[in-house]
Amino acid sequence: MAVLQTELKPLHIKGRRLLPIVQGGMGVGVSAHRLAGSVAALGAVGTISSVDLRRHHPDLMAQTGKSRDKSLIDNANLVALDREVKAALQLAGGQGMVGVNIMRAVAEYAAYVRQACESGAQAVVVGAGLPLDLPELTAEHPGVALMPILSDARGVALVLKKWMRKNRLPDAIVIENPKHAAGHLGAARIEDVDQPHFAFPVVLESTLQVLHELGLEREKIPLIAAGGVNSHEQVRGLLDLGASAVQLGTAFAITEEGDAHSNFKKVLAEAKPEDIVTFMSVAGLPARGVRTPWLANYLDKEEKLQRKAGPKECTVGFDCLHQCGLRDGIAKAGQFCIDTRLAFALEGDVKRGLFFRGSERLPFGSEIRPVRELIEFLLTGEVSPAGAWERAAA
Repeated sequence: MAVLQTELKPLHIKGRRLLPIVQGGMGVGVSAHRLAGSVAALGAVGTISSVDLRRHHPDLMAQTGKSRDKSLIDNANLVALDREVKAALQLAGGQGMVGVNIMRAVAEYAAYVRQACESGAQAVVVGAGLPLDLPELTAEHPGVALMPILSDARGVALVLKKWMRKNRLPDAIVIENPKHAAGHLGAARIEDVDQPHFAFPVVLESTLQVLHELGLEREKIPLIAAGGVNSHEQVRGLLDLGASAVQLGTAFAITEEGDAHSNFKKVLAEAKPEDIVTFMSVAGLPARGVRTPWLANYLDKEEKLQRKAGPKECTVGFDCLHQCGLRDGIAKAGQFCIDTRLAFALEGDVKRGLFFRGSERLPFGSEIRPVRELIEFLLTGEVSPAGAWERAAA
């Protein structure tokens, strides 16, 4: 697969010259080795989501699918992560960069970080919490790029100051706008996601000011703008504002190479603006997804379920989150098993799945296109006729 070229300024991370396009990590299993490796092979940054990757491996599911043994399941997921990283690197063929996205909020966060590094991941990307301990966890792997996901300059300043005391700096920072992003959002409450201090012009300018105040050259730590990007004009505009690259999730999830079921892609691609809702996740963070039958039913009952919230035993046998609204009885958080619902979505179960999605129109509308055509469109604004790359290859 030939690396794409662009007139846009390249993204530089750990001595690698990359396209200014980053594919966001999406779990459960939505961004595994096929998507991440295909993106990297074109010269961009591909990202595997570490969450519950055993679901892509029939032998591991045969061992753990009906198990309630937490240690057995956790070990299977580490084996799956190792397989996925190595497969993505092989598919990338030495091009681009392959990273692993790990939620700070998951119980096995530290184990995932260590496994990602040992398996050869070229970057570790951490969101859903402040990764203040990431430098220590990766100390034996100095060649791995560290990329926290943050949403405002205050969070950036906190991470930078803590890491600087440990003689470590992020190799890039993902600035995610909760107004537009999919999945878990970097705001404390639903009513906060639209706050003006999250807007890209504000947060990029204030983050650059933080770098200046800390005596850091702006080129030293690339900023990657994430959330709502769907056009070449937006890419250029964000680069002009001081970003070094952009990150997209939903648009990559629905590509031909996306690792989820075709029904999953169809739900995301065909969702109308009125179908997209923001609600509280069990992780205690706002989240954004498509109002499918399960989510509609859940939201109708949410208030009642939250009133009755109380600690209970985890019915799936393992605590995927450090803090779970359902298991721990946290009334203000979601009251459902998120791993189970995301797994249904991965498998294409439209009735029972939870389908995370960003709020904005997708670059190709409801069309399912190859990764190459998506990246080419973001870099140039030109739209190849559907299937043109396949015909050219043939």
